[in-house]
Amino acid sequence: MPPKKNTSKSVEASTETVKRSTRVRTTARQATVTKTEKPLKESTKPAKSAPKPDAKQAAKSTKKSTKSTEKPSKMSSIKSTSATKKRKADEDEEKPREIKRSRVAQPRQPKPKAKVVINEAPKTKLNVFVCGEGSSGELGLGTAKNVIDVKRPRLNKLLSAEEVGVVQVAVGGMHCLALTYDNKIFSWGVNDQGALGRETEWDGGYKDIENDSDSESDDEDSGLNPRESIPTAIPATAFPEGTVFVEVAAADSASFALTDDGLVYGWGTFRSNDGILGFDASSRVQTTPTLISSLKKITHLTCGANHVLALNDQGRVFSWGSGQQNQLGRRIVERNRLNGLQPREFGLPKNIVHIGSGSYHSFAVHTTGNVYSWGLNSFGATALREGAGDDEAAIVHPTLVESLSNRDISQICGGAHHSVAIAGDGECLVWGRLDGFQSGLKIDTLSDDAVIKDERDRPRILIAPTPVPDIKAKVVAAASDHSLAIDAEGRAWSWGFSATYQTGQGTQDDIEVATVIDNTATRGKKLNWAGAGGQFSVFTEPASV
Repeated sequence: MPPKKNTSKSVEASTETVKRSTRVRTTARQATVTKTEKPLKESTKPAKSAPKPDAKQAAKSTKKSTKSTEKPSKMSSIKSTSATKKRKADEDEEKPREIKRSRVAQPRQPKPKAKVVINEAPKTKLNVFVCGEGSSGELGLGTAKNVIDVKRPRLNKLLSAEEVGVVQVAVGGMHCLALTYDNKIFSWGVNDQGALGRETEWDGGYKDIENDSDSESDDEDSGLNPRESIPTAIPATAFPEGTVFVEVAAADSASFALTDDGLVYGWGTFRSNDGILGFDASSRVQTTPTLISSLKKITHLTCGANHVLALNDQGRVFSWGSGQQNQLGRRIVERNRLNGLQPREFGLPKNIVHIGSGSYHSFAVHTTGNVYSWGLNSFGATALREGAGDDEAAIVHPTLVESLSNRDISQICGGAHHSVAIAGDGECLVWGRLDGFQSGLKIDTLSDDAVIKDERDRPRILIAPTPVPDIKAKVVAAASDHSLAIDAEGRAWSWGFSATYQTGQGTQDDIEVATVIDNTATRGKKLNWAGAGGQFSVFTEPASV
């Protein structure tokens, strides 16, 4: 007989495998209990012992138990890991994370610069007198019919010293500005290109103005736009709070205001030979006041027809506007003519103490007494012989005027083609065009050396600055073709073109020689200032209030 096979070892191995399998299943059940958080009651009954299989059955059992051991082991590991992650997630939800906020540096607020006052506003209240053409409201007398042609100076009651309190006036081509004691800027006249700095639209219509408008009646209405013909303040909201004005200046279609800390505001537009040039590079017409940011520490402004000069506290001069007649003192190429709208310095030395302008030419007085001029010179308005008599003659850059230098010039200005200045202790000097009586001198008394004659041998240009007899001037003014002066006694003088009564002499005939204005309104008054517009004139007197 063949010997019997020893199956005890196989049975023991199978038994051990079964035990391991049982432990694995128990572990898996415990993991499931942990996951579901519902533990099952463990059985207290002892496990039945497995029957002893034969060798073949033991081998098969071993293979099956090995497979069953591997599968539950992987599943239990995954489930255990999942349960652990869930517990961590639950703990994280219970304990909210603290968000760390990064520190943000707060920007430093710049301290506002203290205001440095360099200019002082005038304080004397003034009575204002006007004469000349008022058909566009430039006299500021309102809408009555008798305000159209004012033959002699008339007190403007709409600008009374008691109620308005004007302290300074500026006269443009067809509009005016007035600065008041309480820091308001009044404007009146033509507002076609925004020169008044405020809204003046009116739906009231217009009436035909008859020639017999000499009536003194205030009952009849002229049909003028009341928003232009009645002096009205520019809204205070047009300027930053705390702005204090010290001076106003007017060109033909533009206006400017200077502050106590040397800033300049402007509005309106400049015109060229072809029409509107623009106010600045970005604005064709500036209807409300705007700051000209490039100008700082300005102490004085003066305007020509379409250009402006500004003097700063260091004696430097800036110019801007139309430069077609070289009135800016720097060459402006026609294709880049908008460059002239930017204020810039030009070829003047430092330490200028006074500036002046005519319609298309300009002047500057140096601290040494030297006088410089530039601009249109076809009639010798610059007091230089160069090109005088030629239609397009011009002085491109500031040029020393020897005939005016070292004569202690305190004021200098000009009209379209002539100029006026005050020298020494009040000597009133005139030069330039004279064939329309712009000089105020008897032409036949002038020497040949002082004049330039035309092709018919008639004196046309007074090239040498010449004093006007009998006038010891304190103030002078000039417009297109007429001139004014206030003497030391407070009397007003006038001469030149008078077709619209702008000389205040009560006649439309030109005034050949300088003549005192004598009428009821100004007789005995001590006038202290005069301004000449295109077709009208303005005078002021310190008020006794």
